[in-house]
Amino acid sequence: MSQIILFTIITLVAIGATAAVILYFVAQKFKVFEDPRIDQVEEVLPAANCGGCGFAGCRNFAETLVKQENWDGLFCPVGGNETMAKAASILGKEAIEQAPRVAVVRCNGTPEFRPRLNIYNGAPTCAIIHNLYMGEGGCPHGCLGEGDCVAVCDFDAIHMDPVTRLPVVDDDKCTACGACVDACPRNIIELRKKYKKDRKIFVSCINEEKGAVAKKNCSVACIGCSKCFKVCPHEAITMENNLAFIDSDKCKLCRKCVPECPTGAILELNFPPRKTEITEPAEATSN
Repeated sequence: MSQIILFTIITLVAIGATAAVILYFVAQKFKVFEDPRIDQVEEVLPAANCGGCGFAGCRNFAETLVKQENWDGLFCPVGGNETMAKAASILGKEAIEQAPRVAVVRCNGTPEFRPRLNIYNGAPTCAIIHNLYMGEGGCPHGCLGEGDCVAVCDFDAIHMDPVTRLPVVDDDKCTACGACVDACPRNIIELRKKYKKDRKIFVSCINEEKGAVAKKNCSVACIGCSKCFKVCPHEAITMENNLAFIDSDKCKLCRKCVPECPTGAILELNFPPRKTEITEPAEATSN
C-alpha cells in the first residue's frame, strides 16, 4: 500500500516538473516585452479613465504616447497641457500646447420660448425619447431635458436646471472629456474654446428648419437670416442648412454679431454690460 502511495507521489511530482518546464519554455517563447516608460507615463496621467482622450482608459493612452512618434490628435483633456508636458518630459519629447476647451449647451429652448405641446410619460432617458418622437416641444432638434448628459459626467460638472429644464455646465469643474457630448442624442452639446473669465459667444440653436418653421417652434431659434455672418470681421461665422455657426477658434469676442440677431439666438455670457450711447440734446438756436 505504501509503495502505491509513494509511486503516486513520484508520478505527480514528475508530471508537475515536466509541466513547469514546458510552461517555462512556452513563456520564454511568447514573452512580450513591455516598455517600462508606459508605467512612468501612466503615473502622471490623472487616472480618470474617462475616455476623453479617445482611448480605453489612461493605460491605453499611455501605451499610445510611448509607441507613437507623432502626437498629433493626442491630448488628455482632464490633465491638460501640464500633464502632457510631464509625459513629454519622460519620453524626451515636446508637447504642443492646446487651448483649453469647455462643454457648451447650444440650446436655449426653455419653456418660456418653446411651447409645450404634450407631456411625456415613459422611460426618463433622452436616448429613448429621441427614438420615439420629437419631444414635448415643437422643435425636433432641441434639448429633451431628461439629463442623459448629467448621468455620464464623472466630474459633477453638469446639472439640470429645474426651471429652464436645460443642462447647465459648471465651467470650473468641466474637464472637456466629451462624455456629455457623446451622450446627447440631439448633439446640442459641443466642446468649445475656453476663453478668459469664461466668456462665450455662440449660437444657442441647432435647428436646421427654415426660419418661419424654426421660429414657430421656438421664439429664440436661429432663422438663418445671415445678418450675423455679414457683420463678422473675423470670418468666424458660417451659414449652412439655415443655421449660423460661430467657430470658437476664430471668434475674437468682438460681440458685433450679437445685436444683429433678430431673435436673440446668439448668446454672450460673462461679459460686462454694454455701454449705452447717450445722445446730447440739440442746442436751441436763437433767431
